[in-house]
Amino acid sequence: MIHPTARSSRFPLAPFALSSLLPLAMLAASPALAQEDCERGALAAIYCDENGDMVADRPTDESEWLNPDTLIFAYTPVEDPAIYSDIWQPFIDHLEEVTGRDVRFFAVQSNSAQVEAMRSGRLHIAGFSTGPTPFAVNLAGAVPFALMGSDDGRFGYTLQLYTHVDSGIDEMEDLKGKRVAHTSPTSNSGNQAPRALFPEMGIVPGEDYEVVYSGSHDQSMLGVVAQDYDAAPVASEVVERMAARGLYDPEDVKIIYESDSFPTTSYNYAYNLHPDLVDKIEEAFFSFEFEGTELGEEFEGVEKFVPINYKDNWKVIRTIQNANGVEYTPDNLQ
Repeated sequence: MIHPTARSSRFPLAPFALSSLLPLAMLAASPALAQEDCERGALAAIYCDENGDMVADRPTDESEWLNPDTLIFAYTPVEDPAIYSDIWQPFIDHLEEVTGRDVRFFAVQSNSAQVEAMRSGRLHIAGFSTGPTPFAVNLAGAVPFALMGSDDGRFGYTLQLYTHVDSGIDEMEDLKGKRVAHTSPTSNSGNQAPRALFPEMGIVPGEDYEVVYSGSHDQSMLGVVAQDYDAAPVASEVVERMAARGLYDPEDVKIIYESDSFPTTSYNYAYNLHPDLVDKIEEAFFSFEFEGTELGEEFEGVEKFVPINYKDNWKVIRTIQNANGVEYTPDNLQ
């Protein structure tokens, strides 16, 4: 849904744009795009990481720096992208004012499409979900620099394992033989963390219970409410927003497990943006005031964007993914 007064530059990127993006597998396999020998760690061959911060270095050749007149911004895939287009509008307006550029909100349909869009140069700024962030960093040259947090710099969310109040499931042991909804293979709280953490409690996903991929945290939760699934591990921040919008009755469900905190959605810019533009993008994020905006209402308890870095703040996520044998390849991104 578009505000009546919105300028044409704010309309979401047309859906057909995805079909024009080069497939990730094709890009990954193209030797012409590979960098010459350099330090890169887990990064794809088209990137270098000489300073060891685990993200792609900006190209040394200034002619390769991107400085577009129109910036494309995308938030992580959600159940109803149209709602989030409106919710993000106050920030889009602020980003336009600070950068002096037109900004378009790009409603992505999947994690792979979002990563592919940044890698192909069609996406300049993006919020990537916790689990897919390492894929965006290593496959698409994403540079995480901010998270939503509180005034004192705190941020994070938890994995919460929900079941219906009438399911008869009261503890982890009761999951044996059940049908449990995971969200998607790359999701942290919706798949990777459960696979790494649940075995420590005597429950092995895929062995002790059947794993069914729902596609999103929203679908997992609604499936539990409808008793289509016996249980579901989901991100606390998503469930809280769903409850606030009245999408389910909290009295219909119960939590049988909750993890320690994980970092939330990372906000990234493409590694090859012009440094002056990057400075303006960061200025826009860190000067934005959530209070009194639709964004502030949607993300209750969030007061500002706080600075982070991938190497430190995503260490726990990389540890979980490493425990699951995750490799950052296009084929593993779903």
